[in-house]
Amino acid sequence: MEPVPTEHVTAFRRFNRYFTRRIGVLDDHYLGQDRPLGEARLLFEISEFPAGASLRELRSRLGLDAGYLSRMAKALESQGMVRLSAHPQDNRLRMIELTPAGRVELKEQNRRAGAVVAGLLEGLSAPQRTELTEAMATAQRLLRLAGITVDLVDGAAPDARACLDVYAADIDERFPEGYDRAWLVRPEEVSGDAGAFFVAREEGRPVGCGALRRLEPGVGEIRHVWVHPEARRLGLARRLLAALEQEAAARHLAVVRLDTHAVLTEAQAMYRACGYTEIPAYNDDVYGGHWFEKRLPQTRTT
Repeated sequence: MEPVPTEHVTAFRRFNRYFTRRIGVLDDHYLGQDRPLGEARLLFEISEFPAGASLRELRSRLGLDAGYLSRMAKALESQGMVRLSAHPQDNRLRMIELTPAGRVELKEQNRRAGAVVAGLLEGLSAPQRTELTEAMATAQRLLRLAGITVDLVDGAAPDARACLDVYAADIDERFPEGYDRAWLVRPEEVSGDAGAFFVAREEGRPVGCGALRRLEPGVGEIRHVWVHPEARRLGLARRLLAALEQEAAARHLAVVRLDTHAVLTEAQAMYRACGYTEIPAYNDDVYGGHWFEKRLPQTRTT
């Protein structure tokens, strides 16, 4: 992976400093209310769970230290903003929900936040607002992609099999003839010397996968490149494909092949854009409609 240029890091940090100052997150009284940004954000996140959320869910979602989250929750409880209780089916889980006073507070918080944003945008023309909105959407997409990890795992790992379960259910709905799970790769085909399996995770949750197995000396096959619907259109499929190609090259595979179903037109377009050439059928996959091949640059060893 190429090192990140210093000027890119500097530009990113400069924008962060400007934006956090401009919207007032450095003030202990965020939006003029009697609480810092952390507590205000926690109220909002709790509201996303109408039946209440567990502190464990919130800790994972926000990436917070358990002790820090607990202190914020107790502070909000002492102010009458939230109610803490034990989970009805699991006493080990602490649940948190907004009180009526907390909902009133959140409503006012949302009103003030909306006013701050409207005030910022008033100084722009309609085309400039559109440009800014589109730029923010691009920034969010790229930041999500940057935050996703792509890790090599054993083919029998729980996350690997969980991804394949969802993958099989997904394409079973998309293929007119359905999908037989017997065609999924076996763990031993994509582990150790036989192959590789990658899992993409966003905030700890599996959102994509891809497999590589050795077909014959010097030739590998890419299988099951899949991205969860909630993580699509980020560029993650290409990132998974690149990881598989790099792994294949590291294993001294000169060529990788793959096949895809005729209905998966978006996959066909991606493979062509990534340098794959359509070839005659090289296997007897009943779901294959198009077969592709790509020659890989070889990793030099010293």
